[in-house]
Amino acid sequence: MTIPAGPYAASTQSAPVTEPELSPEEQQFNDLIAADSRIEPRDWMPEAYRKSLVRQISQHAHSEIIGMQPESNWITRAPSLKRKAILIAKVQDEAGHGLYLYSAAQTLGTSRDDMTDALIAGKARYSSIFNYPTPTWADMGSIGWLVDGAAICNQVPLCRASYGPYGRAMVRICKEESFHQRQGFEILLELMQGTEAQRQMAQESVNRWYWPALMMFGPPDDDSPNSAQSMKWKIKRHSNDELRQRFVNMLVPQAAVLGVTLPDPDLRWNDETQMYDLGEIDWTEFHEVLAGRGPANAQRLQRRRDAHDEGRWVREAAAAYAVKIAARKKNASAADSKDLAS
Repeated sequence: MTIPAGPYAASTQSAPVTEPELSPEEQQFNDLIAADSRIEPRDWMPEAYRKSLVRQISQHAHSEIIGMQPESNWITRAPSLKRKAILIAKVQDEAGHGLYLYSAAQTLGTSRDDMTDALIAGKARYSSIFNYPTPTWADMGSIGWLVDGAAICNQVPLCRASYGPYGRAMVRICKEESFHQRQGFEILLELMQGTEAQRQMAQESVNRWYWPALMMFGPPDDDSPNSAQSMKWKIKRHSNDELRQRFVNMLVPQAAVLGVTLPDPDLRWNDETQMYDLGEIDWTEFHEVLAGRGPANAQRLQRRRDAHDEGRWVREAAAAYAVKIAARKKNASAADSKDLAS
């Protein structure tokens, strides 16, 4: 028996899949991204793009502010007046970087107070690298050479970030970070040209900071949920693993000039890839530090909370002064209007 085809008979061809129609605002956003142009604060943007930017920029700002602590620890103990002055200037630079970035995040509709509250409550993340202690002067060299060097490698591409305020803030930040990296290299170079005890101190410091510096780029690409989307939006330009590889390729010849040994027994040149093969990173340590169980997590956050509480009177005084000035301007404006009316 043959069943005749009717209006409800199954079709042998699948219906064509049509893309959902985009709104004019969405289309303009996509066109700007595709053209490698900049998204500005007044432009329409997807909410997911806005949230991703707030997360990344605020974490970056928090890292600059928390990152002042490991180095400010050595300001009063620097070995010379010259070193003290340089270190003070560097810590001031980091504070400025945090302010640039908080300002960029504020253009996305998130207040600085909200970002600060999230940080001191332990709800916001910052770079895991700043949860390690700095027991020796050589750590000022290792932080400059390794930590700031990794920051430059990661942040220079951010100068081309698709969000305008973020990219423009990064231009100045990267210029200053380049000085910080050279300062750290110079500290280690002087130590490696010093006494045997100084050389040992420098090498021991490099041994402690090398692996955490590699972790700064974030987890492997396969375990990085935000990286791929950030690259599609052109907030980031390169993957975590790609940036990490670039950094190591840059470090090896610099280490040879310094005379230090990088603490990776599996590090070797690969003729086929024309890059260095790396040993396995201890990602368990990375996740432990991110979870708040690093060597100095509690200390860093507590010092930030204390500083916030101790500075409360300054914020209150500034707010009261602002109210006073606004009232004075209002009264002056009213008096001028009265004079004009008479």
